[in-house]
Parts: sequence; C-alpha cells; structure tokens
Amino acid sequence: QGNMAFTGKYEFEGDENYDDFVTKIGLPSDKIEMGRNCKIITEVVQNGNDFTWTQHFPGGRTTTNTFTIGKEADMETMGGRKFKAVVKMEDGKIVADFPNYHHTAEICGGKLVEISVASGAVYKRTSKKIA
Repeated sequence: QGNMAFTGKYEFEGDENYDDFVTKIGLPSDKIEMGRNCKIITEVVQNGNDFTWTQHFPGGRTTTNTFTIGKEADMETMGGRKFKAVVKMEDGKIVADFPNYHHTAEICGGKLVEISVASGAVYKRTSKKIA
C-alpha cells in the first residue's frame, strides 16, 4: 500500500444502497435528493499518518476533515454535524466511527472505495482517481 497510498483526487463513479443508508442515518429528504448520484470530488492529502480529506460538492460546498491516525480529531459528517473521532488504520483501510455510522475507506485497484454502515444498511461509494 505504501505511505502515500491515499493521496490523490477522486471523482464519484457509483454507489450502492444510498437511499436505505441515508434514511437510516436520518438525513432530511432535501439533503437526500441533493446527494443522490452527486458527483463529489474527494481530494486526499496524506503525509505519513496525517490526512487532509476534502470533499467538493457540486455548487461549491466543501467539507474538510483533518486528522492523524490514532489521535482524536474534530470531524464533520455528510450532514454537517460536528463530532470527535479517533481514526484508525486497519489492514490498509482508514476506519472511523461517525456518530451514527461506521466508515471505512481504502484504495482498491486505483479506486477509492468507501463503505459506511448504519443499523444494518451498508452504503458503498466508489470514486475513480482523476489526479
């Protein structure tokens, strides 16, 4: 995997089980519509165990989470909620527990694969590397 495995810019390619998942985490319906098949660009800068993880949404909204593996960090959810989490690295995957879901991210065949699990709903988002 290497140290800088995650660094890059990724464009949303596809997802599975979106509606079930966002309903389970209680996203309001306007946010659900906005996020469906949303061409999110995810930009990751990895420097050893330090990460800056930015998501650019169509229309100019941006969310950035900065964290260090193994240390508590201030984070923000898809829905804009602020919380604290300790981000871990397990088998080359980034693992974090959000307030109402469990999230992993890994690089698989040059793609960024993110899986979020809430109350049994498994949401998978795949993004292809563009830079």
